[in-house]
Amino acid sequence: MKTLHILRHAKSSWEDIGRGDHNRPLAPRGRRAAKKLAKHLRQQKVTPVMVLCSSATRARETLELLAPALGSPKKILIEDGLYAASADELLDRLRRVPDPTESVLLVGHNPGLQDLALTLAANGAMRGQVLEDFPTGALATLRIDVARWRDLAPRDAEVVDYVVPREL
Repeated sequence: MKTLHILRHAKSSWEDIGRGDHNRPLAPRGRRAAKKLAKHLRQQKVTPVMVLCSSATRARETLELLAPALGSPKKILIEDGLYAASADELLDRLRRVPDPTESVLLVGHNPGLQDLALTLAANGAMRGQVLEDFPTGALATLRIDVARWRDLAPRDAEVVDYVVPREL
C-alpha cells in the first residue's frame, strides 16, 4: 500500500498584474488557509516520505507554510515539470518515484491535480467530493493498492480523506 496526498496550492494573489502566472505569490487568504492546512496535517500525522512541488511561487509558498507540520520528509523536490502539468504528466512523474517510498505529497495546480485524483480513484463516497469541487487549498488523500509506483494505473486508488480550508 502507498499513500498519495494531492494538494492544490493555496489561494494566490492577482494584485500585481505585471507578474507572470508562474510568479504569482499567495494572497493573504491563501496564507491563512495554508496555516489551517498545516494544523490539519499535524493533527492527522501526515508525514510524507517525499514531497513533489511545482516550481510556481504560490506552490512553493504553500509548501513553506506547511513544512513545519510535515515532519522530516527524506526528499523535497521542486520541479518545473509540475507547473501546469496534465493528469497524464503527473501520473508519469509519480511512476518514477522510487519504490521504497511509501508516501508522497504532490503540491501543484488544477486542472491537472483534480483530473489525476479522479483518474486514480475508484468509485467511492469521497471520489464524488473530488469530482464536485477541488478549490485552492484542497487536499485529497489516496490509498494506492500497488507495490511499485511504476505500476500505478487508473482506478488503483481510493480517496480516504478530502478537506478544503473553508471546512477547517
